[in-house]
Amino acid sequence: MILVDTHALLWLVTGHSRLGPKALELIDMAFKDRAGHVSAMSFWEIAMLTSKDRLEFEYPPAEWRRISLDRGFSELPVTGDIGIMAVEIADFHADPADRIIMASAVLNGLTLITADRRMLDWPGQLRRHDARL
Repeated sequence: MILVDTHALLWLVTGHSRLGPKALELIDMAFKDRAGHVSAMSFWEIAMLTSKDRLEFEYPPAEWRRISLDRGFSELPVTGDIGIMAVEIADFHADPADRIIMASAVLNGLTLITADRRMLDWPGQLRRHDARL
């Protein structure tokens, strides 16, 4: 059971070569078990980056979301428990999207697929896999 971080989702959907073979294997296995997840917060991040012209896609964010979910991901909503845990995460930077994605993984018992060095190095209890491997 996995949760892909926003950049890992982008790499997968766009076919970017930075997504490593083990990460691809974990994602494929999760799809077969219907256990591949993406946080609703990732779609918020993508929409924000698109609106600020920091990302460009052939499709608007809503259609890009549908395409991503059609690939086999299940969307995890941001619940009150996730919001509270995101605030309570100790020893981590203040980015709310990263905090919500991490809290989503922890509370749902998911392995986070990420290349974010801060998430990979965070000393707390979080199952994670480097998306580049």
